[in-house]
Amino acid sequence: MFLHARFGLGMGNDVLEPYKKTIDRWLCPNVYTNQRESYPQAKRAISDYKKAVGDPAGLAELMVFYCEQAAGFTREYGNDDVAHYNALICMFEEALKWATTLPDDQRGFISRLKQRVDRCNKVLDDETKRLRALLADAGKPTPGSPSRTQKSSRG
Repeated sequence: MFLHARFGLGMGNDVLEPYKKTIDRWLCPNVYTNQRESYPQAKRAISDYKKAVGDPAGLAELMVFYCEQAAGFTREYGNDDVAHYNALICMFEEALKWATTLPDDQRGFISRLKQRVDRCNKVLDDETKRLRALLADAGKPTPGSPSRTQKSSRG
């Protein structure tokens, strides 16, 4: 998959599709065939994409997709695994970090994350509060970090 993504070989129009399939497989297992979820395997797909292509918008898309899939699976089937929520919150935070570095015309990722939090409100209680706090802080400059305009002006 690495070379195919790096050079766009046989990937059609969507280089992200095989990575999304991997994320979906590991975050939304088939509960009727006893498949298990694996957060590290899902996260590895994002890491592989970062190594192969590294496009910031693509990374943000995969991270947001990860959050959407993990939260959607929880809404559909429930999940009492603390590791699941920790993985979701860590990826949510990473997705926000990447999304806030993108130019304004590519910042729809933040609204998608907000929609996911709104849909999960009834399911996640305490976790929702943490996600809302992260959303509130998104885009605020942190002490010692370059501003978004400085980040986007680098080559």
